[in-house]
Parts: sequence; structure tokens; C-alpha cells
Amino acid sequence: MNIYKLRFAPSPTGLLHAGNARVAIINWLMASANGGSMLLRIDDTDHARSNQKYIENIHKDLSWLNLNWSNEVRQSNRTHLYDDAAKTLREMGRLYPCYETEEELQYKRRRQLKAGRPPIYDRKSLSLSKLEKSKLEAKGQKPYFRFKLNHTSIEWGDIMRGSSLFEGKLLSDPILIRGDGRYLYHLPSCVDDLELGITHVIRGEDHVANTAIHVQIFQALGGTHPTFGHLPLMTDIKGVGLSKRFGSITLKALRDEGYEPLALIKYLMSLGSDIGKTPIASINELVKNFDVRKIGRTKPKFDLEQLWAENIRFLHTMSSKVAINRLKQMGMDYVTDEFWNSIKQNIKTFEEARFWYDVCFGDITPIIENFNFNKEALQQLPPEPWDKKTWYKWTHSLAAATKLKGRDLFLPLRKAITGQDHGPELSTLLPLIGRKKVILRLQTS
Repeated sequence: MNIYKLRFAPSPTGLLHAGNARVAIINWLMASANGGSMLLRIDDTDHARSNQKYIENIHKDLSWLNLNWSNEVRQSNRTHLYDDAAKTLREMGRLYPCYETEEELQYKRRRQLKAGRPPIYDRKSLSLSKLEKSKLEAKGQKPYFRFKLNHTSIEWGDIMRGSSLFEGKLLSDPILIRGDGRYLYHLPSCVDDLELGITHVIRGEDHVANTAIHVQIFQALGGTHPTFGHLPLMTDIKGVGLSKRFGSITLKALRDEGYEPLALIKYLMSLGSDIGKTPIASINELVKNFDVRKIGRTKPKFDLEQLWAENIRFLHTMSSKVAINRLKQMGMDYVTDEFWNSIKQNIKTFEEARFWYDVCFGDITPIIENFNFNKEALQQLPPEPWDKKTWYKWTHSLAAATKLKGRDLFLPLRKAITGQDHGPELSTLLPLIGRKKVILRLQTS
């Protein structure tokens, strides 16, 4: 049996956004559903833009989503492998030096497009003699290196797109190595997938043309390419693609704002599929029947309002056991089933529970509107023990004594007891707050 081995391969050049998260989640689910594993590959060959702080954020983001990875590799530590592969391709005549400047290449592209032709590299550098190359290098022109594509049909079976076909002659020979010696995406990615035994590569459909190139690189290096699957790219609500460079909603921002990771996972997986449509208590519940082919071909649109609504639904349907454990981890030691069931319909994030925890078990600043009213409320306050009926008994006797009713009766009490003009039912909060605290708050002047 082929053991599935997938990888999530972010570049540490910015914070991960929701689209990146969706790719990571799908890779993790596919690996887990097939008894395999997901590796984390840090694509940090761009030394100028890569930053350790982004690597640390990648770790935090994946851990927050509960996506464990089996191993981690960094491309910056694997240059020797890419050097060996480049040497092999050079000796085969598949990697060749080129000397055009960026301005010259842009000029060629403009002419081709103006003539109605695709902007494919003309391979002019292949015709340069050794002497011509030496003269260019003597002038300080450093070569960059392209991979020579075979002008044959390139085919593969794509999990998402079905049979895929590209004609090599319609593709431009890709640049593998820049003039400064830095490796671009193609060669390190293929070398790593081969060396690490990656069986499946699931990534965005913006990589489809890259995959055609990679199939030939795998073949040239004597390896078998992984099984590929290309996901439709996520956009924002206006249809604009998500991007690390242009301030799309980041996982760090969602985490800091109090979104629940499982709510985010459910929401992302529900876009374009039936996956995540039903309530879940763990990401592992998505593993059992996961099939990447169930994901639709339509571009999913990320809507922050829909995610917010999903987050609220998630909290409101969470079991007391799970919620209490979470709240205690946040330092709320005295929470009970009664507390959670009282407040859950009035919070949008777990952090908001902290205020109601202080209302019940800590200190708040009461809002006193009528001291004489509060004195009468103290007179009518029932003795303990208290239960859900206490609130109704108290307000009934207070209404008879003050002749007040409705908001005129209830709102001053709510403000004095909770410091808010809205919130959970006081019939459930009152027994949690207790008589001693209620007296102290009503006596505040």
C-alpha cells in the first residue's frame, strides 16, 4: 500500500492568510484520511524577503489550527542538493546559461505580444559560442540558467481537474537559477519532493503551468512525479485573490480577534463542498469521510461576516464540558455548567466570557441611576438560597412596592448588578452572583 506523504510549503515572506490555511487543512486532511503524514517545508530560498518571525508565525498558525506536521525542512539548509541536481541537468544539456538583461527580455516579450505571438523565450542563448559567452562574462554579464523543455506533450492525471495536457513547445523555458546564483521555485521544489518521498502535491490552480514544467524536471532527474491536485483559488467577497502582500485577512489577525480555529476550519471546508456542513467537536471528525474530490471547482469566496456567524454558531452549540475546560485554561477557575449555559448566547468570542465571569465571580463597576430605588430593591431582596425563580419573586415584590414595570423596573437593576444595559437572563445570573455581591452593588453610591 502506498503510504501518503504530503507537504505544506509556505514561503516565510509574510503572514499566512485564509487561502493558505485552506490549502494546509486540505493537505492535512488528505494525509490523515489515508493513514499518512504532512510535512512542513519552509520555502526560504528568497533570503532577502524571508524572515524568521514569519516562520515562527507559521508554526503558531498551524498549531492554532491543530494541524500537526511530521517533520520540518528548510530549503535554505538544502542548497547542496539543489547544486547536485543543477549539475546533473547541466551535464545532460537540460540546464543552459542565458545572458539577456531584464530590459532585453521585456523588449522581446513586447514584440512577441504585439505580433500576436505568446511570449515564449526564443532560446537565443543556446546559439552563443564559448567565445561569445566569455566576452559577455568579461563585461560583467552574469549568466542566469534556464531549463530546456522538451517540445513534447506533457500529461498527468490531476485529482481535481482530471486529465491535464500541455504542449512543451507552447511553454517558455523556465528560469531555475538567477544571475546572483539564487534558486527560484522550480528546482528546489522538485528536488525536495523527490528526496523527501512526497506522494501527493495538493496546491492552488495558479501552479498548473508550473506542474507541466515540474513533470519534465522530475523526468530529467530520473524520478517519478507525485500525484497532483490543483485547488480553485480563494478570493475575497469581491472576487479579488487573497495575497500576503496586499493585506488580506491573516490567520494571526483572526486568532487575535478571538475566532475559534475549529469554526474557521469548518467554514473554510464548507466553501464549495459539503465538508464541514455539520457540527463537529474536533478536526478529526472531518477525517473519516474526507475525499478531496468532493471539493468543487468554483472559486470559493471568503466572507468575514459569514465566518463571524459561523464562529457564533460554533460557540452557541459547544458542549459545556469543552467550554468549561477552555475557560479554565484561560484562568476562569470557578466556571460551571450553569455559568456557561447562562452566558453562551450572549458572547461572540471566548474572551467576551471574561466580562461575565467577573460579573458573577469578580468585581465590576455598577451603574447607579436611582439610589432610592436601590434602597427599596435591597428591602425587597429575598433571602438565600437562590434559584431561577428568585429573580421573578424579587421583581414582583419590587414592582408592587415602587409601582414601576417593564424597562423602568428591570433596567436599573440590570445596570446596578451587571454594569451593563444588556446581557444574559438575570434569572440565571442572579444565583451565580449571589446575595452578598448583589447587596454590595446596590449599596454603591
